[in-house]
Amino acid sequence: MTSKPVLAILNPPPPHMVGDGFRVHNFFPSGFKLNMSPFFLLDYNAKIEFSARNEPRGVGVHPHRGFETVTLAYHGAVAHHDSAGNSGIIYPGDVQWMTAASGILHKEYHEKAFSKKGGPFQMVQLWVNLPAKDKMSTPKYQALKQSELAKVELPDDAGIIEVIAGHFNREKGSASTFTPIEMYNARLTKGGKVSFNFPAHYNTAFVIIEGEIKVNDSAIAKVDQMVHFKNEGEVIEIEGLANSVVLILSGEPINEPITQYGPFLMNTPEEIKQAIADYNEGKFGYLED
Repeated sequence: MTSKPVLAILNPPPPHMVGDGFRVHNFFPSGFKLNMSPFFLLDYNAKIEFSARNEPRGVGVHPHRGFETVTLAYHGAVAHHDSAGNSGIIYPGDVQWMTAASGILHKEYHEKAFSKKGGPFQMVQLWVNLPAKDKMSTPKYQALKQSELAKVELPDDAGIIEVIAGHFNREKGSASTFTPIEMYNARLTKGGKVSFNFPAHYNTAFVIIEGEIKVNDSAIAKVDQMVHFKNEGEVIEIEGLANSVVLILSGEPINEPITQYGPFLMNTPEEIKQAIADYNEGKFGYLED
């Protein structure tokens, strides 16, 4: 096994607002043109303080087709509703995995109690592409509570790996996925070390949610930065230079054409036109704003 080299350590791009509830740095595809398939988009809401407010901030009703949205909570709380009848609240450590697939409407707002109190807020949202054969499958929703995630305690009090998707040390992640994806939260103590092993052709990136790490005994990555790896080698070792939280992302590329238009992620322009027509005809269901 050889080391997977670091391609770049990326600072967060300038932030922008999504609705009035999410202040995000888009690492890709807008911020940096990265090859990260099956991950199409990564919006990182770095930790900020929201003031108390009676009317919750958030994003109103909007459609999606052709992919999955994955929201990971680190601080704060978000409430979700969709046109398939799913609803839920994610608190720190929880993950919400929504498969839009053939089409869904949803909305996301700060949870009411959090909104009235205010406080620190930190989230990640990913768009995970679906292969062509699954883009028109039935929408579904996976609510993954931190208390239920598979966890691996590292030796020597190095920390804990929360396995969201894929496998780590024979522990299987809670999320079901359409293509091979490895997704973990690595919670490392200062001085704690851990090694990961991913196939050379998998697209791989780490986001430093808290703290600071050393990668492959050389590169230093700090809070809010992303480490993007080359498609070479298999082994990555990280060490916590402080108590740290790192989002680990690695997945097998979907080698199919992509056509994106706003909230639709399909394979051809014709499919985008059909998605717009279906949305306008009310085929994504109904959801009150």
